[in-house]
Amino acid sequence: MSALLVSPAFAQKVSKENVRALNTARMQAESINGGLNNYRASKCMYATGEGGGNCLKNASDGYLFVFDGGSPGWQEAGGQPTVETEILVSRDGASIVDVVYNGSPR
Repeated sequence: MSALLVSPAFAQKVSKENVRALNTARMQAESINGGLNNYRASKCMYATGEGGGNCLKNASDGYLFVFDGGSPGWQEAGGQPTVETEILVSRDGASIVDVVYNGSPR
């Protein structure tokens, strides 16, 4: 019988506040960038099991996400992002504290 190997990513549990914050930030970006018919956030903003992966920049004073976006399919097609968004979400993950930036990629 072989041993079950668990990767560190799966061994760590992402808090419900982190998952809520990720979804709150992504939905805010979708809203301010024209809705899902016009905009899709970077894949990391759908990585709930990773808490946002490399899109999560800081979680000390809330959850700070910095991520790219563009028209639907931009990332899958290997395209360049057209929008960069930086959003700070409250510690409980339920509300937007600040949309720090939403514009052309910096």
